[in-house]
Amino acid sequence: MDVRELLRFDGSLPDPRETPGVKGKEKARKETAALAPELTDLQERLFANGKLGDPRKVLLVLQGMDASGKDGTVKHVVGQVNPAGCRITSFGKPTKEELAHDFLWRITNALPAAGQIGVFNRSHYEDVLIVRVHDLVPRTVWSRRYARINAFEKRVAASGGSVVKVFLHISPEEQKQRLLDRLEDPTKHWKIGTADIPERHRWDDYQAAYLDALAKCSTDIAPWYVVPADRKWYRDWAVSNLLAETLRSLDLSWPTPSGVNLKGMKKELLAE
Repeated sequence: MDVRELLRFDGSLPDPRETPGVKGKEKARKETAALAPELTDLQERLFANGKLGDPRKVLLVLQGMDASGKDGTVKHVVGQVNPAGCRITSFGKPTKEELAHDFLWRITNALPAAGQIGVFNRSHYEDVLIVRVHDLVPRTVWSRRYARINAFEKRVAASGGSVVKVFLHISPEEQKQRLLDRLEDPTKHWKIGTADIPERHRWDDYQAAYLDALAKCSTDIAPWYVVPADRKWYRDWAVSNLLAETLRSLDLSWPTPSGVNLKGMKKELLAE
């Protein structure tokens, strides 16, 4: 089963409670746990190759409505691999310095280095999502950004990057429950913002903006994957498989440094 083909955006959004590819929480959790050692191995191979000059890297882009599970995905999926080989960036409201530059400036500065898995918690897509919904710039400005985003992702791919874009698709009912859970849990109050409730009132506007972003920016080089995310266990299974399949496709082997006499070094050590 190719999970990337299963979840690739096809022009419509699935039921957020669907679980395509796996049936049942326990089965999904077992399969997710079984993937962890392979993910670790593949990530270390990627990192090792990067250290020896291989330009390849992976960029995981996570987008979704508030409480869709972006932080949870970072914790439960990306958290399975060695943090030394990861670069995780959360994009919030742009700073004054960032606003003084082109919208892709801060994104470019956060790209992973060779051998790394980079994770964007929100991303350049905010500039055709929240910017559009709140009319932060004229339509003539944000409407031109789709083509610029596609060109940017093409450059990332040309430099050795594999781009994995995931839309965590939740229902308004599930979001409501998760926000209520946060309000009941003192350890999660820090996640609550004054804009969370007003933003819910713009749900339809955001869905329209997301559909346009998915349709205009799902390319062969950087396709969008839609993960039904009402069930957290399915979200973790799906993103783990998307990441594993991407890494497998790189056909990574353990590299050997050129110009190093390994046998001679071993002989010297044994002679001490």
